[in-house]
Amino acid sequence: MARDRRPSLLRRASMRDGGVDVDGARIAEAMGELKHRGHATLKDRLHRLRSTAVLALQAGLAAALSWLIARDLLGNPQPVFAPIAAVGTLAASVGQRFRRTMELILGVGAGVAVGDLLVYLVGTGAWQLGVIVTLAILVTIFFGGSVAVVIQAAATAVLIVTLNPSAKTLEIPRFIDAMVGGGTALLVTALLLPLNPLRVINRAARPAMDLLADQLERTASALRDRDREAVQQALERLRDNKGELTDFVEAIEGAKETITISPARWHRRSELTHYAEAADPIDRAMRNSGTLIRRAVTLIEDDEAIPEPMPDAVDHLAESVRLLRHEFAVGEEPQRARERSLRAVSEAGRAYTEGVGFSGSVVVAQVRTTASDLLVASGVEQEEANRLIREAFGDSESAEQPAEHNTAPNPPTTPPLG
Repeated sequence: MARDRRPSLLRRASMRDGGVDVDGARIAEAMGELKHRGHATLKDRLHRLRSTAVLALQAGLAAALSWLIARDLLGNPQPVFAPIAAVGTLAASVGQRFRRTMELILGVGAGVAVGDLLVYLVGTGAWQLGVIVTLAILVTIFFGGSVAVVIQAAATAVLIVTLNPSAKTLEIPRFIDAMVGGGTALLVTALLLPLNPLRVINRAARPAMDLLADQLERTASALRDRDREAVQQALERLRDNKGELTDFVEAIEGAKETITISPARWHRRSELTHYAEAADPIDRAMRNSGTLIRRAVTLIEDDEAIPEPMPDAVDHLAESVRLLRHEFAVGEEPQRARERSLRAVSEAGRAYTEGVGFSGSVVVAQVRTTASDLLVASGVEQEEANRLIREAFGDSESAEQPAEHNTAPNPPTTPPLG
């Protein structure tokens, strides 16, 4: 009986509102979200795996080659530090590998100098180890060494103190291993397995630009629904963009390094220049979009008018960002992205004409400013971008007024570029 009763109890508990299984619908929706989240997580993991596959191959090849060079060509029977130095160089942020190699060599040199001198003066032992490591760190910091130099100096000093009694002239192979490992890593990066610089940048640009486009789309939808919480969530997500922007900037620096040291990639210099010049205006578009979204929150809180073209303008901005990323990735002139940016401004002009309040005028102004940033990112000169923005907005004369003139509800003149 108990076994037969349980299903009926569950059915009665879930049936509400005239026989509609409300609980079942909610549970199905929750399970769908969990399933989607699982797929998204797997997709993210596979994306990270593809992103690091070349780095893993570079590290493995550099470790094997540095071991062979140090052992078979230079006669070091146990060249442990050579592959460590090679992997340490490749583990540095892309774009800083040449610098990391120099830091390895400088750090090892400082550790050898301090360690040998103090071992000669005070001998070896526990307290001597502590003193030598402390002084090695202080000396490298005094001479302006970076964190990597300090770490290498301290690690080398430890080896000198602890292993020198049983391994004489340790400092020479240690120093050579540093040069072999770092040099081999650079060789692999430059000649044997050079990264495709544009692929690296495209991969890094996608999260940053998708983040911006996603939050603009959410803001547009929330403006239509007057959903203050949804706009606030978009604002908080956009504020948390340091990781995406950092990856993007580092990718550009890494591409510059690859093109500098890899002859096989020299023909990509002109394409890289376009991307490098786009980094700053994309960063500005991020910040100006943050202002736009923040004002959208206030607009809804103050129950201001939201003309229908205003959400459309924000939607066009989002689409412009997506088109810009796509056209960069496929090597096309970003004409569609430019057209969509100007369409956003045109819709903002219509919203302004229909009548907006204080925060609404700021949203309109930030649509103009963000569109200008995206035009500059696409390769348009700033002065030309400003002219196109004014023309698309529909008034080329009063747009030159300063921002403080645009503070009254339903102001009679067009807002400035921000």
